[in-house]
Amino acid sequence: MKHFIVAIVLLFTFSFLSHAQEKAFQFGFKLGPSIGWIKPDSENYFRDGTKTGFNWGFVADIHLMENYSAQTGFNVIYMNGAYSYPHKTNPSEEVSSLVTGTMNRVIHLKYIQLPAVLRMKTNEISGFVIYGEAGLALAINTSAKADDTFMKDGLVLKEVNKTDISKQIRFTRESMILGGGVYYNLGGSSKLTAGLRFDNNIFDILKDQNSVNPEIEQKAISNFIELNFGLLF
Repeated sequence: MKHFIVAIVLLFTFSFLSHAQEKAFQFGFKLGPSIGWIKPDSENYFRDGTKTGFNWGFVADIHLMENYSAQTGFNVIYMNGAYSYPHKTNPSEEVSSLVTGTMNRVIHLKYIQLPAVLRMKTNEISGFVIYGEAGLALAINTSAKADDTFMKDGLVLKEVNKTDISKQIRFTRESMILGGGVYYNLGGSSKLTAGLRFDNNIFDILKDQNSVNPEIEQKAISNFIELNFGLLF
């Protein structure tokens, strides 16, 4: 009886794999430009436009069943954004007294991201397969710098570039991923991929209190849209 069950399981497995006509695993790499922005959620904190970034990484496509696969790997994300907020500082080393004004900050963040995404795919049409995707990701911050412009009454009082703001940025970034794109069969198992992905931050990336009003906790999320291109083997 045991041998019969094993034979049935093996027959089902081989039939399934033959029908799916997919490798169980495919590995490759991806890269692409992105557009990011910071969305503050604190009193008198304001978004200040979008900034371009760049991402690259290695991917693993894991075939689950016909028309479904899981994708994971790791991504290196260079994400930028800008916002403004009330701030208090000394405008120069020669001036010891603190001045209250507005800080215009452009942040440059680098993350190592570990995504877990489910992809739903169509059947192949003239070499193309269309997919939609949804999933979650956890990212670890490895660098956080800022270009700061401190202003009061429309005048620039202080400018500092490449300031280390690691202590003001949370160590992790959790996000939800939504997107879509296409696979193009190059022959054999090799495939080109292209897609558009929205990476939506779930929890705040900022921490600490505002320097003007310590009762205000700094809160903001960081989102980006990525146009990615990849090659699977």
